[in-house]
Amino acid sequence: MRVSSHALLALVFIAAPAFANVIVTSPENGETVSSPAKFEATATTTCKSGIGSMGVYIDNKLEYVVNGTTLNTTLALTPGKHNAVLQEWDHCGGATKTAVPITVAGGADATGVWVTTPANNASTAPLVAFVATATTSCANGVSAMGVYVNNQRLYVVNGAKLNTQLTLPAGADYAVVEEWDGCGGAATTPLNLTVTAATTTGGGGTTASPTAKVFTDLQSDPWRSWAQQPPLDNDCGYPCAGVDWNMVTGVKSPSMSGNATQYNISGTTPYSDVLWYDQLIGTASTHGLPDTNHTLLPTLTNFTYDTYFYVTNAGVTQALEFDMNIFANTVGMTFGTECRIAGGNEWDVWNNVEAHWVPTGVACNPINGGWNHLTTQFQKNANNTLTFVSITLNGKTAVLNQTYAPFVVPADWYGIVADFQLDGNQAMSSNTVYLDNFTFTYW
Repeated sequence: MRVSSHALLALVFIAAPAFANVIVTSPENGETVSSPAKFEATATTTCKSGIGSMGVYIDNKLEYVVNGTTLNTTLALTPGKHNAVLQEWDHCGGATKTAVPITVAGGADATGVWVTTPANNASTAPLVAFVATATTSCANGVSAMGVYVNNQRLYVVNGAKLNTQLTLPAGADYAVVEEWDGCGGAATTPLNLTVTAATTTGGGGTTASPTAKVFTDLQSDPWRSWAQQPPLDNDCGYPCAGVDWNMVTGVKSPSMSGNATQYNISGTTPYSDVLWYDQLIGTASTHGLPDTNHTLLPTLTNFTYDTYFYVTNAGVTQALEFDMNIFANTVGMTFGTECRIAGGNEWDVWNNVEAHWVPTGVACNPINGGWNHLTTQFQKNANNTLTFVSITLNGKTAVLNQTYAPFVVPADWYGIVADFQLDGNQAMSSNTVYLDNFTFTYW
């Protein structure tokens, strides 16, 4: 990856080839499980000789090994926190691993509700992701789980896992996540939440209030774009030899709102990418928020990128990137999230300092030929580190809580930028993706 000299406020990403991947389907990152704990994973590699074996480490000790590209086992673990690592070894001398921190319930904690998100006493936007698991000493197991908000039951699901999004009213909310077991028992975990009122921003300024602000229908904004081509990752404005692209706004079908935007890419130079970017706050703001006095951006710490996307041909889609950038006082923060469809169907996040993609172990399998709903949540921390909080695709939330250091940018870069990137495959097959109902929330 290289920062463009003419980019002003945006960065370009290029999907690097994935040499090997370990995709963990169980347990989930940060999950509380009972013992014995179930471990499931698959592995892929570009090694021509294939994968030899896979294994599970618990707290740096190898506890299980199996030959082949799939792993499915249960392990008896002591109660408490453990660092689980699932690893593959290929026949070319390589190895790749995915870390999955977990908590094992037991003893007095054998029955309980373990909420991964949201955190108690959290301040959140109206759309709240609830992710929890339950354990019980009942021999019949956990029957169902549910969420109550302000003494009203809003959601119920069968089984010992809960993963959903709920829209909560603004203000102080009291939530309870509950489990019911097959022996007639129940357990609960209460949560006190402060929900900020989301208001739409327009062409004016902002007020010094604690309410969240929302940019809406971003897909219809006047986006800018350019291409980037290997092997030198050169930026290339339109027209650009070897790659062609365009976007069409106001698309009626396929569309959810009647105002979708179509993004097209084709060409002859393998693995060329096209980035479309929208400068929301700061220099060249498309929403009339230049923040000339630099008083708004320093107050912002939480961000939600939310869009619907329609994949027309997943078979020729190398990767899709949904990113945001923050630039201020020579500090750059790139919240890069990539759905790597080719090479493993996995979500990656961007390491700002080392400038490369980091596999998360979270599967990304968007619906082909239909609408997908994506929500990503980010945090800007007081020490200028950036945290990838969670990714929710089609109602299923993966809690990441991965924090990275920022990088250095020119002093005159200032603002917040939303990005969408369509990565071409080796054949640069003609490809089309649609976005609709694109919103960006900040507070």
